[in-house]
Amino acid sequence: MGKYLGPSCRLCRREAMKLFLKGTRCYTEKCGVAKRAFPPGQHGQARGGKLSNYGLQLREKQKVKRIYGVMERQFRRYFAIASKSKGVTGKVLLQELERRLDNVMFRLMFATSHMQARQIVRHGSVYVNGRRVDIPSYSIKQGEVIEIKGKEGVKKAIRSNIELSKDRGLPAWLEADLQELKARVLRLPDRDDIQMPIHEQLIVELYSK
Repeated sequence: MGKYLGPSCRLCRREAMKLFLKGTRCYTEKCGVAKRAFPPGQHGQARGGKLSNYGLQLREKQKVKRIYGVMERQFRRYFAIASKSKGVTGKVLLQELERRLDNVMFRLMFATSHMQARQIVRHGSVYVNGRRVDIPSYSIKQGEVIEIKGKEGVKKAIRSNIELSKDRGLPAWLEADLQELKARVLRLPDRDDIQMPIHEQLIVELYSK
């Protein structure tokens, strides 16, 4: 599966907002958006004008893909699941993305970025209901217990991540013992649990054409 290997700050600058792709660095003066608040590229500062409806829809889709770290094929699969569900398509789409195991690791503050969360999962340190899960896209369910197991060095690094990320706080749909590195899914995430400025209806309109 392909993945983006370029500079993360370019993605944030292209969306004109902090996507927190580089963890704690995004909170410092080194943040690319704070230093250069214009799109990347040779003509970034000269770009202007109002986006068309299609442009707005496309930028919203790209923004959400980058927030959750998924590629186009994955994103289309999530949209297909959402469109076939009984609920509101846009809300179900975001719920499906929020339920990804790598995102849950990020929400629990076990990682400072989605990329780091994905790496922790891939390395086999995450257990769900006592079973090791090394698939970042694993979709968590209500009542499941998530735990970090492995070498003490890994646990120490994750506790350090928690300390660095403590200002973010835990979402209401998760319960965690941050000292024991253990958490439980109280319920599935609601639309109100997602604090990022996302306009999911634009994405629905884009894929409905």
